[in-house]
Amino acid sequence: MAAAPTAPLLDVRDLRVTFTTPRGPVRAVDSLAFTVEAGRTLGIVGESGSGKSVTSLAVMGLHRGAEVTGSVTLAGRELAGLSERELAGVRGRRMAMIFQDPLSSLHPYYTVGEQIAEHYRVHFGAGRAAGRRRAVDMLGEVGIPEPARRAGEYPHQFSGGMRQRAMIAMALACEPDLLIADEPTTALDVTVQAQILELIARIQQERGLGVVMITHDLGVVARVAHEVLVMYGGRAAEQAPVDDLFADPAHPYTRGLLDSLPRLDTADDEPLPFIPGSPPSLLAPAPGCAFAPRCPRAAARCRERRPELTAYGNGHGAAATGVAPGGGGPARSVACHFAGTRTAEEATR
Repeated sequence: MAAAPTAPLLDVRDLRVTFTTPRGPVRAVDSLAFTVEAGRTLGIVGESGSGKSVTSLAVMGLHRGAEVTGSVTLAGRELAGLSERELAGVRGRRMAMIFQDPLSSLHPYYTVGEQIAEHYRVHFGAGRAAGRRRAVDMLGEVGIPEPARRAGEYPHQFSGGMRQRAMIAMALACEPDLLIADEPTTALDVTVQAQILELIARIQQERGLGVVMITHDLGVVARVAHEVLVMYGGRAAEQAPVDDLFADPAHPYTRGLLDSLPRLDTADDEPLPFIPGSPPSLLAPAPGCAFAPRCPRAAARCRERRPELTAYGNGHGAAATGVAPGGGGPARSVACHFAGTRTAEEATR
């Protein structure tokens, strides 16, 4: 008998996050769904304001004053509806988060070792000595030299890369199952970026972590992700295995992001392609596709009907308003919806 498929580590369904503002409600995340398997990395990519960080904070249960609906299941346990005390027992212990700016995330008045030790002691009820040992061990595990000495130093005494390593040490001190990294390499130079990404990949391999990597850098996505979720205007524009996304992008927004990447074979005087316009306002969303005002292939129906995420095989799906004749799947050659500038013949070769 074939083995039953295992449930994903993280299963998010119909996630919606709405903020109340003086100008009206803002739905920052709308009808989002994705899964993360243990030992695999989901990359979430998109422009600023697309809903990436809002999504991660919703999964962690860190929003205050926002209306959050939908289902968030971690290792089979539904997190939606848990009390703050129950969520506090899950955060840090079963899931942890690395924030973009470690200097503002670490408390300036306490040593790095004290902050890691406190995190460990809260969840395991350990004493001060045990917490101190755990802090030193974790600093050593993430590659900080002389961890016993550096544990007694303050965040401002660490370099940017070392502070990010300290944040990773704190996040992993309680051995969570899920790690959410919110643009962990944005403020670092290229060499340190590579070191941090290699560190996360190594720890993931050793511990079987599920990882959500939030970034605007497609180079990071190509390097570390197994699956990719492209977000635009608070919704999913495309979801695909990483190789499929780069080889065969289905949504014009994804194609625009890829085309805007610098290439080594580009002439010095050749202008860099870009996506014209600005991200949409979420205060008064248009009835159709949010990307239509910026899309060079938009058709009339794009502005009339909101596209839904439609699958067309191999775990690849994109937001589409049209399907192929006979209902056999998305019409990838339809203008605005799929395949960038390719013709129907090119799309089916």
